[in-house]
Amino acid sequence: MQLRTVVVCACGLLLAACASTAPRDRMAERLEEYRAVAGEPVPNFRYFQLWSWEPLGNEAVAIYTRPGEAWLLDLSGPCHDLPYTPVIGISSSLQRVYARFDNVYTGRREIPCRIETIRPVDVKKLRAAAKERREVEAVERAGES
Repeated sequence: MQLRTVVVCACGLLLAACASTAPRDRMAERLEEYRAVAGEPVPNFRYFQLWSWEPLGNEAVAIYTRPGEAWLLDLSGPCHDLPYTPVIGISSSLQRVYARFDNVYTGRREIPCRIETIRPVDVKKLRAAAKERREVEAVERAGES
């Protein structure tokens, strides 16, 4: 009887592990969402303060300078600490961030991650896509019974 219980629990844990999405997969999905609504690359943008940010793997980050203004920064080469760091820093010159000149800094080691390209993000389209995705997921769950 105990072996049966252990087998059932193990199967349940295995199914739960398979059903969940890995963090890297979620970041890859989010990166594709950002790229879908990002505009053409720009040479620089105005930067006063970092309002919010979202790691999108180890080669890209979305930063918000205001609630309705975001930028997709593609980094040259992997920035290994980016997905795990609780805080980032961004270099700037005269309140502007420049592609191929400024850097993103992560963690205590302060290894710079060079900003390769800067693309403006259409935040309204991003939010609309997220809302649509939530509605689709809600309908799928309601119909699963």
